[in-house]
Order: sequence, then C-alpha cells, then structure tokens
Amino acid sequence: MKYGERTSEAPQGELATGERSTRNRVARSILDHGPSTVADLAQRLGLTQAAVRRHLDTLVADDVVAPREQRVYGARTRGRPAKVFALTDCGRDAFDQSYDKLAVDALRWIAQSVGGGEKGEAAVAAFARARMATQAEAYREAVEAAAPADRTEALAKALTADGYAATAKSAPGPHSGEQLCQHHCPVAHVAEQYPQLCEAETEVFSRLLGTHVQRLATIAHGDGVCTTFIPRSAAQHDTPASASTAGRNPA
Repeated sequence: MKYGERTSEAPQGELATGERSTRNRVARSILDHGPSTVADLAQRLGLTQAAVRRHLDTLVADDVVAPREQRVYGARTRGRPAKVFALTDCGRDAFDQSYDKLAVDALRWIAQSVGGGEKGEAAVAAFARARMATQAEAYREAVEAAAPADRTEALAKALTADGYAATAKSAPGPHSGEQLCQHHCPVAHVAEQYPQLCEAETEVFSRLLGTHVQRLATIAHGDGVCTTFIPRSAAQHDTPASASTAGRNPA
C-alpha cells in the first residue's frame, strides 16, 4: 500500500497526533545531540530528508528551532556550509527541566534551616510574601492606572504579561462580583507542596484591589484554573486601590 493511500484512510485526529509525535522526536534529537543538519536528523530518526524538512519548517514557524550556518573548524571546504538547526530558548523551555525540583529543594532547605515545623512553614510563608511583593509592584502600577471598575481586568492583563494567562469576568450566581481566572501557573508544581505561594498571591490580590478576595480553586490543588472571587465593593468604585482598607485580609 502506498503511503498516500494509507494516510488518506487514517482519521484526521490520528494523523495530527502522529505528526506532533514525530516533530517532538525531531526536536528531542536536536536537544540530545546539539545543532543538527537535515541529513543528521534523517539518519538518526529513520526518516527521509524531505520529511525532516517538513517537520523543521513547522518547528521554525513555532519558534522551537532556528536555522543557522554550521560552524566550521579548521580549513573550510568548497561550497556553502551545511545549514544546521538548533533549539531556541522557547524550544528548550518546552522540555522538562529541573527548575521545579530546584525550587522545591530550596524551599525545603529554607524550612529545615530554621528547625522545621511551624517555624519552617513561617519561613516559607515569609519567602512567598517577599517574592510576591516584588512582583506586585508592576501589578500595582497597572491597577492604579485603571478606572475603579476596570481594576480586575487591569490586574488580569498584568498577570497575563507575567505568564499567567489571566482573564476577568462577571461572577455567576447571586453574589455581585468578578472572577479572576488564571489559566496557567508557572509555579503550580512547587505550590502543590508549598501552598504558601498561593496564599501570598491571594493576599497581594486583596491589597491591590482594596477588598477581601476569596480563592475558589487552584491549579496546584488539581483544579483546571486558578479562580479568585472578587466582590464588588465601595472600595472598588470610590477610592484608589492603594488607599482603600475596606475588606482587606487581616495583616
């Protein structure tokens, strides 16, 4: 059976999955072996060079790999140097890295260095608050520049710029308010073990918006989206976020 006949009979979803799997193999081969030519990849993966080029075109378009001129050591031979493909920073980030483990190890060390137990938990909480205080400065500028009724939306945009893919929408149900939804959490795996990171973030949202907020769900807890309920209050409509104290979490 010809290749074209086989693929024409396969379900479209199955084809798409196969294509992604092969592209992942191409990218992984570059990760494992360094910048590679089309011929190198074809030989390692058992693919035709035409197939490799097709997958590389997609990976280049997705900013996973980038072409560059092959570095030649010693005397240059005749003809143009072969083009090699190397992973971009974005491409490297797509693969599993040890950042999460490093962060967990660091927080564990912080907790143990003060004796563990309640002291350790307090030390991790202090770190989480200090970390969020630094991030919150950019968020504060965005919130305070917005009209009172638009501050949740402004916070969502600031969070999105920081990699949290956040949105704001009216909350369903009888209570008047908004939901701040974060569809991605860069520290979710670490927060599974150290919920102080989520708690510090919630405290910052409360301070920025000048009202008590309620965390309804977190990705770290296994939910699909981090969801925070923000009630509509007089503080959001009448006074700047930095000046309001109504409804804040206790210090």
